This record gives sequence, C-alpha cells and structure tokens, in this order.
Amino acid sequence: MALILIADDEASLLKMMSVYLGRLGYEVTMAGDAGIAAAKFHAAPHDFEAVVLDATMPGGSMQELAAGMLVSSPRLCVIAASGYPVDVSELQAAAPGRVMFLLKPFSPAMLASAVGRMLATQKESL
Repeated sequence: MALILIADDEASLLKMMSVYLGRLGYEVTMAGDAGIAAAKFHAAPHDFEAVVLDATMPGGSMQELAAGMLVSSPRLCVIAASGYPVDVSELQAAAPGRVMFLLKPFSPAMLASAVGRMLATQKESL
C-alpha cells in the first residue's frame, strides 16, 4: 500500500482527495499548508511514495517544498496541482519522470490516474 501525502489549503478538496485515494487502497496523510506538509514529510521521508502539492499554499513555496522533498527521497513522485498553469520544468529537470502537473479542477478519476501513472513510473525505474 502506497503512502501519499496530500497538501492543500482548500479543506473540502483536501478531504475529497484523501477519501477518494483512501477508497482506492492508498494510505493518505493530509496537510493544510506547506509548513505542516514539510514537517510530516521530513519526519519520515522514505515512507512516502508520492505527494500531491497545491501550488499556492500558505507556509512556503511549493517549488521549494517539492525540490527539498525530491532530494530527500530519491524515489518520491510529486504531483503539483493548481487552478492555473504552473511551470514545473525545473523540478522535472532535477527529477526526470518524478514530477507532473495536474490542472484544477480535476475529477477523482483524473487524480487516481495521475497517481497511478506516477507510481507505475516509479516502480519501472527501480
């Protein structure tokens, strides 16, 4: 069972993502801002297989948070989510095949597909 960290300051979206991914068999940890997400991740960086990060959260930059997470865990996958286009090319260059962007609003099925693709890519590279 994959452990996924979801960080989003929109409580209803955070809950929806957590419930849906939980129903699919993933273990989910939630954070309402970047600082909490960083603390939860860095407490056990190698436990997480993927993170879903809102691009605009209080408590820190998604780009800096994701970059630090990717360095701390060489197998981690990052899904950056936002309602507007976000340039994740620097993250993608630093961690090829481990970073993708997901445009909000997305359906639960789109989220499940993104998580599934990222975890499958991760397994292929091991």
